[in-house]
Amino acid sequence: MNDIYMKARVFALAFFTALVVGCAATPTQESTGEYFDDTTLTTKVKTALLADKDVSGLAINVETFKGKVQLSGFASSEAERAKAAQLAKDVKGVKAVQNDIRLK
Repeated sequence: MNDIYMKARVFALAFFTALVVGCAATPTQESTGEYFDDTTLTTKVKTALLADKDVSGLAINVETFKGKVQLSGFASSEAERAKAAQLAKDVKGVKAVQNDIRLK
């Protein structure tokens, strides 16, 4: 009985160790929590862009990795490009914004 209990404990420890290591972040891969945080930030930034009358939110793509937002797509003017970047920066939780929006 003691042997079975010891094997069960070792198995449980190995399982939970693998689970924790599997969810850990690396420099090129997000943890599960970071993925959900980034998805939330992407949604908030995209919502801000769509809600602003001076920015064509449908023409701008938003991607987020570890709190850093990348904007891409097209804008009609430099003012629209700058406003999109500012809207993204104003979203709580955004650490940095890379503005790769091109002018039409």
